[in-house]
Amino acid sequence: MDVEMFFSSGDSWGEPWVLDVETVESLRFGPPAGRTDLEVAVALTRLLYDDFVSHGTNGLGRRLDDDNVPVVMKAHRIVLERLALKPPVWPFRTFDGPRGFGTYWRANGMSGSGGWQARRDCIEQILGPTRDALEDLQELEYERRFTKGPSGAFKNLIFAADGAKPDLVLRDAVNNEVEIVRHADACLVFTEPLPHHGLTWRQMVAWWQKNHQPDADEKSAADGLYRRLYRSLDSVPEQLLMITYCARYAEDGGFDLPALIPQVYLHYDPYTRRSGKQSGALYRQRMDFLLLAPDRSRIVIEVDGVQHYGRKNPPDEHDKVTWTAVPRLYAEMVAEDRRLRLAGYEIYRFGGYELTAPGSRQLLEEFFTELLARHQRPTL
Repeated sequence: MDVEMFFSSGDSWGEPWVLDVETVESLRFGPPAGRTDLEVAVALTRLLYDDFVSHGTNGLGRRLDDDNVPVVMKAHRIVLERLALKPPVWPFRTFDGPRGFGTYWRANGMSGSGGWQARRDCIEQILGPTRDALEDLQELEYERRFTKGPSGAFKNLIFAADGAKPDLVLRDAVNNEVEIVRHADACLVFTEPLPHHGLTWRQMVAWWQKNHQPDADEKSAADGLYRRLYRSLDSVPEQLLMITYCARYAEDGGFDLPALIPQVYLHYDPYTRRSGKQSGALYRQRMDFLLLAPDRSRIVIEVDGVQHYGRKNPPDEHDKVTWTAVPRLYAEMVAEDRRLRLAGYEIYRFGGYELTAPGSRQLLEEFFTELLARHQRPTL
């Protein structure tokens, strides 16, 4: 969608850019007919970027004025939120005046020699992350429409069963049409496109809010989603792991951390499909936890109880329960690990025993600190 779509012709040759305020304000209800929120967000980002760079440098070619800049900023924020993207934080609201860009750059050392570049860098810092996130969504949309491979209405994640485990059937291996033939009501199905640069808690909350708590605010929806995910956990060690990680959501910037997804039964990942080595459908019965990190890493975390490698024996005469190691179970587990690693996944295993020992919460906190530091989105 070109930025010209937001404008009408002026009264004279000298005034070619007149913002169609009615069209821009209508964006809070949805995109124009025949357009998508992604197209609108890209165009609004380009408009704001070009106009503020122009004002901060030579002043030529600017299309907005101080009266309508706030209108465009508001529409931009609303459209980004519908896409589950974090809107930029603007330290100014107009071009001139007390709350203008000019006042801001003079107060922050962006005048004089080198001022033009400093002001360009300022706008890049504000809008660059938004532009990059939109480019990622465009890349994914292009892949979905025009590249070879599954193009049906696939289900990206089936996870978090809080009752009977779902029974899955792959009806169409080409379009990855999955049918849950039993116990569909006990699990969650995330059907949004998986962003290449990870899946954040904010994006998960936006999906939950849209589909399960439409009248809730973000904080209430986040609380509802967390409680629903927690109910799916099978053991005290798994609960401790989730509590420890999810405590980070309450910290500054925590909603933009990768979402910790529990009990994943099916993961369809278009990113791994691009290797050409597989269809993109990854089966495992089941992954304990999955993180889709911002550097495009896919991270599986397993909490291994004795049932992962042993078989329970009948109680003895003293009702004591013992277990017998079963090499076949262990072999199946490591074989599946190999398949996932070859598909580009990282796998981390915790023994259930170590997560019941003293200091286990600190162990997890240190692990997640190192893991998140390792898998930050690379900067150019």
